Amino acid sequence: MNIAHLDVPTYDVDLYSDEVLRDPYPHYRRLRELGAAVWLPRHDLYAIGRFDEVRAALRNPTVFSSADGVAANGNVNEMSRGTTLASDAPLHDRLRAIIGAPLSPRSLEEIGPQIRAEARRLVDDLLERKQFDAVTDLAQYLPLTIVSKLVGLEDYGRGSMLRWASATFNVLGTMNERGCAAMADIHEMRSYLGVPDIRERLRPGSWGRRIFEAADRGEVEPERCPVLMRDYLGPSLDTTIFATANLILLFGRHPDQWQLVREDPKLIPSAINEALRLESPIRGFTRCVSSNATVTDVLIPGGSRALLLYASANRDERKWQDPERFDVRRRANDHLGFGNGTHMCAGLHLARLEMTALLEVLVEKVRSFDIGEPVLALNNVLRGLASLPVRVN
Repeated sequence: MNIAHLDVPTYDVDLYSDEVLRDPYPHYRRLRELGAAVWLPRHDLYAIGRFDEVRAALRNPTVFSSADGVAANGNVNEMSRGTTLASDAPLHDRLRAIIGAPLSPRSLEEIGPQIRAEARRLVDDLLERKQFDAVTDLAQYLPLTIVSKLVGLEDYGRGSMLRWASATFNVLGTMNERGCAAMADIHEMRSYLGVPDIRERLRPGSWGRRIFEAADRGEVEPERCPVLMRDYLGPSLDTTIFATANLILLFGRHPDQWQLVREDPKLIPSAINEALRLESPIRGFTRCVSSNATVTDVLIPGGSRALLLYASANRDERKWQDPERFDVRRRANDHLGFGNGTHMCAGLHLARLEMTALLEVLVEKVRSFDIGEPVLALNNVLRGLASLPVRVN
């Protein structure tokens, strides 16, 4: 790309390498130190890692556009064009209204009692065992049981959701070995959701069926229905699972903070916000810069692509005091863990409901978490755990 980035600070590191994925925070700090926008020659991208600048870009979709995709590679950006994630208004607003309908706070009130009852039953079962895995036994349970059934997929679809969700985020990074390997799962997911009889295979009354009913009413083109189905896979699974497991990891490492929440359960919402700030499940997405954009003192030429690093912004020293400290009393409700602006995560209310339901039971019954060695799930765009052994007291 022939663009004038000679006067822009440069950081010559592969942000999608295993080494960086295992410990990204020193690299984010370096990016913030270098400037408001930094050129990444390995990826042909500008990186924006400071809080104010990332939030401003997310709130300016006219310049920082999603219509040409949000991945760090051209192949997936071409494939995904016209989806909810890879679109701008007015198309985005129309698609978002359809998939967001069952995810609104009012709609979730109907399933709230069911989720809270399942959370209590799950925690009671795990407490009898004393030892369990915070990822596979705890964090995955609600998304893989209640939520997958609400989407309406049959057994094979539900059994494949985790694999498909992980692949969905892996291909949004670069086409490294991890991204290329994930393409097979993407094609499998597309084939499964694109079969002519997929509507009949969805449970009546499910979220998936509602998409096809919206097409019947003329609210969306019929050919977009399988595409909209995919929006329920990634957002309803990995992000919530990782955020839940990260909460347990943080409470295990900071027992004093768990004690504060036990003594005052009203801190549960702020604890969730703080965990989403400190260990953001989504590292960041890219945007196409539609016209010349000045980011503080850095000019990004139109036609460039910028990586908006939510996880870096959430640890920006300019925004947060002592940003690498876990503090459940911190007012972190304006974190960017769910994004911001028109593309703010559609499933954020569902994620909060699931995490809150689990914590409300845990604070009643668990004095402390003794955690074992966490195992990181390497993903190009997500940050979270594959496993976390826990013993509860």
